[in-house]
Amino acid sequence: MPTSPLSSAQAARAALAARLRELMFDAGIDGKELSARCGWHPAKTSRILGGKSAPAEDDLRAWCTACGAPGQAADLIASLRTVELMYLEWRRLHRTGMRQVQEGTLALHQDTSVCRAYVSNVVPGFLQTAAYATALMRSITAFQGTPDDVADAVAARTERGRLLHDGRHRFVVLVEETVLRYRIGDAATMAGQLGHLLAVMPLPSVSLGIIPFTAPRTVWPLEAFYLFDNDQASVETLTAEVTVTQPRELADYHRAFAALAAMAVHGAAARALVTAAIDSLG
Repeated sequence: MPTSPLSSAQAARAALAARLRELMFDAGIDGKELSARCGWHPAKTSRILGGKSAPAEDDLRAWCTACGAPGQAADLIASLRTVELMYLEWRRLHRTGMRQVQEGTLALHQDTSVCRAYVSNVVPGFLQTAAYATALMRSITAFQGTPDDVADAVAARTERGRLLHDGRHRFVVLVEETVLRYRIGDAATMAGQLGHLLAVMPLPSVSLGIIPFTAPRTVWPLEAFYLFDNDQASVETLTAEVTVTQPRELADYHRAFAALAAMAVHGAAARALVTAAIDSLG
């Protein structure tokens, strides 16, 4: 079963720290001497080597200079930027609003042949109606305290929906039955969203499975995650988006997805669950 979605980022940070330690070893100096040459407290060196804090780009330049290897700074900075992209806080991503992130996600989907999505909380973005997306994004913006560009962000998010019809992409979606019952927006918004699910289910590009409340669990409910071909996974936590690229972890997520799919119902049984959720709205 999947390990923590943070582990890829932690492993990458540990690998960077190992390279910095090797530079010290090659230079024949210890952490105390390196700290003195860099002009900072030894505790900072210990935190970086222990993977407890990430160095700044200027720190890497100073580190390489102190070890007599300034030519390695550019490569280490590139590695640092890769680490930073693995774990991105939503508040940082949304610091100027949500539209830019939505446009970036659209580009990722455009480059993906098969997207597998598992959600336990909300409908996946590429299946959301404008009203549902608006209600959801307004609540996220209010919670995060980030700039409100919801109208533009919703337009960018719903643009993903056209990928369902262009014949070049396939979407394999698993949702917990809870997703059908959680009230995002008012009853009319939910009815419209659930009706939209019924409308897209017959599309050849879409496979929608629903895991019923009563399904015997072989995998516990997980945080939402998306698998983009076999290249990467995006895991959504409350505070951050975590990108997983480590092969072992990717294999875990694909294995979990297969196990979750075995618990799901499809076709007429899935449509019956959606219809029941609509009927419950009164």
